[in-house]
Amino acid sequence: MEWLVAILDFIGQQILNVPAYLIGIITAIGLIALRRSAGQVIGGGLKAALGFLILGAGAGVVIASLDPLGELVLAVTGAQGVIPTNEVITAIAAEQYGAQGAYILTLGFIVMLILARFTPLRYIFLTGHHMVFMSIMLTVVLSVGLGESGQWAVVPLGAILVGVIMVVMPAFAQPWTRKITGDDTIAIGHFGTLGYIAAGASGQAVGRRSHSTEAINFPQGLRFLRDSMVATALSMVLIYWVFAIWGLIALPLDEALAIFGSADVGAYIMAAFGLALQFGVGVAIILFGVRTVLGELVPAFQGIAEKVVPGAKPALDIPIVFPYGPNAVLIGFIFSFIGGLATLGVIAAWLNPVFGLALILPGMVPHFFTGGGAGVYGNATGGRIGAMVGGFVNGVLITILPALLLLVFGELGFANSTFGDADFGWFGALIGSSFLGGPVLGIVMSLLIAVILVVAASIFQRRVVDTGWTPGKRRDEYLAAQEAEAKEVAARAQAEAAEPAQTRAGAKAQADTESKPDNT
Repeated sequence: MEWLVAILDFIGQQILNVPAYLIGIITAIGLIALRRSAGQVIGGGLKAALGFLILGAGAGVVIASLDPLGELVLAVTGAQGVIPTNEVITAIAAEQYGAQGAYILTLGFIVMLILARFTPLRYIFLTGHHMVFMSIMLTVVLSVGLGESGQWAVVPLGAILVGVIMVVMPAFAQPWTRKITGDDTIAIGHFGTLGYIAAGASGQAVGRRSHSTEAINFPQGLRFLRDSMVATALSMVLIYWVFAIWGLIALPLDEALAIFGSADVGAYIMAAFGLALQFGVGVAIILFGVRTVLGELVPAFQGIAEKVVPGAKPALDIPIVFPYGPNAVLIGFIFSFIGGLATLGVIAAWLNPVFGLALILPGMVPHFFTGGGAGVYGNATGGRIGAMVGGFVNGVLITILPALLLLVFGELGFANSTFGDADFGWFGALIGSSFLGGPVLGIVMSLLIAVILVVAASIFQRRVVDTGWTPGKRRDEYLAAQEAEAKEVAARAQAEAAEPAQTRAGAKAQADTESKPDNT
């Protein structure tokens, strides 16, 4: 029987314990369940595995560019500087936690299907990269919280938590999503949902008389910021140069130059520029790897979901709402970045010295996608003011919450990156905090949190979503009345303008009649 033990050990250690191979196998199983051809199964499995390997290669590029920046920030501020980028921290964490994360991803999808089938929360979360991010994030948090003796519980507990969060968050956001899209056919499946809800609620509070952002004509010169790769590279150049110049001012020259291995100031500045672009290259590689994985994994999951929960709403990625407010996207992005900078200043001046929170440097990827989404949600209920305030609130959330998440990340918290979107922060910090009293209490508290979320979301679905509640209704009524009044004024002015012309035409006709000879 030694040969059987050796085979099982080989399968367990060399195949199932390698995240890329495991993702490929999971994809192949999903394609088999959909009765795809042998060629499609093999090709899909290989592409998914290759995508995961590409993701790891991109992570290596990003880490190489972040390490000098982390050293520079620490040298000039004395605090740990962290750039929140989901793809980067996922790729870093996957080296240690990838296999467990893959199991949690698969089982969590099954838990989501069960909840969608047997509760009022009939949503199917189909944003595959966020499934991967949440699975890896919870794997890290649970592994740290449970310790060596509790590793057996990481996968089942993580699967329950992932399945729960994937059905409850689309439900909580649905009234605002429905307000944006105008119908109830789709939902939002993106883990920046707390920021979108906060943006919608903020817009409703402050923008009751504000008109839509889509009445604004933005200069063409700013539209390049909609390209996330360009925006990321530009922002990283600014961040590197700010801290590079700060280093020249705050540190002895030799010490500052040594951080980038430069011979003079000119080479030092250009080294910072090159590292910033290298970060952008690494993120681009990671994104390509993620898209490659998802191009095969999501169709396999989606086909299975359609058979298990017919009629459920698909919960899709946040860019699905961008066409409903292109100007709001840009406004939300800009004000989210401003909110992030303002909160960074608060952390640097107060929260870091007092509570030891890390400096969360503004990352363009989370600020663009979640800030842009927050702008659309804020605009839907509060117009231009809502887009600005909603974006700003989102920027505050995605700066504070990642800093709190780092507190429960253990040694991985020193990787100079973290998860950037709001739901990763609050959910990860909440679950991680439940383990402060020990593994057993942490498991009980985590399950209790899951139950509370499902019950609360089900009640919200029944009493709010299903009853047709519409946020921002007063603003709609005010704008409708204002529009009706404007039309009435315009019609009156048009009638008044037409009246003299009619009078003149009548007088001319009468004069013509009188001037004609009488032939009777």
